[in-house]
Amino acid sequence: MFDLKTDLSIKTEINLYYDLLAPENPPEQAPLLVAVHGYGAHKRYMMREAQLVAPESFFIVSLQAPHQHFRKTDAGYKVGFGWLTDYKSDESVRLHHDFVNRVVEKLVENFSVDEKKVFLFGFSQACALNFRYALTYPERVRGVIGICGGIPSDLETSALYKTLTADVFYLYSDADEFYPLEKYLDFAERLKHRAPHLEAKKYAAAHEITDEMRRDVKNWLEEKTKAEN
Repeated sequence: MFDLKTDLSIKTEINLYYDLLAPENPPEQAPLLVAVHGYGAHKRYMMREAQLVAPESFFIVSLQAPHQHFRKTDAGYKVGFGWLTDYKSDESVRLHHDFVNRVVEKLVENFSVDEKKVFLFGFSQACALNFRYALTYPERVRGVIGICGGIPSDLETSALYKTLTADVFYLYSDADEFYPLEKYLDFAERLKHRAPHLEAKKYAAAHEITDEMRRDVKNWLEEKTKAEN
């Protein structure tokens, strides 16, 4: 008779990678945009998107998910990265939280980044992750931008979540191949109960970031930071 023990574990260290873009002439209390890519993408992609929406005064940091895999593209298989799956997802959520916290702390310590002007910017899979972070640490975010993604499945049940006092801009599509419009409308309505400063907007698009979305996000960021100067 064999004695089988399952789900044993050890703790180890991994490197978490990110890219940083500093403004040429940063203000003394500079805002920070934390860009988080969706499933199968990478930090370079989200850095390009962040540069298209961030005002000139912003520091930008683009985080790369820890779980790498091959994804099929028209040009063959490419390496992509993902944040979590259904398997022990709470561990992946904690890793994302720790990643954001440690990167922000490092930038505040070493640059002129204002810890009270941190904005989260996420696409697709990153939306729910960023909302989880912001609801857990509402005092650490100034704003949250979510594009074409879901909300935490435990939004109404988690004891960790608090009211999100930060400004929230939630952008969604009317022809998304992953979420029907009715689902997005439900997400937006449920978010209102946790995020009273929510602005939600529908776009004629698929599961993508369009030029119209980019313009609106940039204007939104300029508006929120201008009001504090």
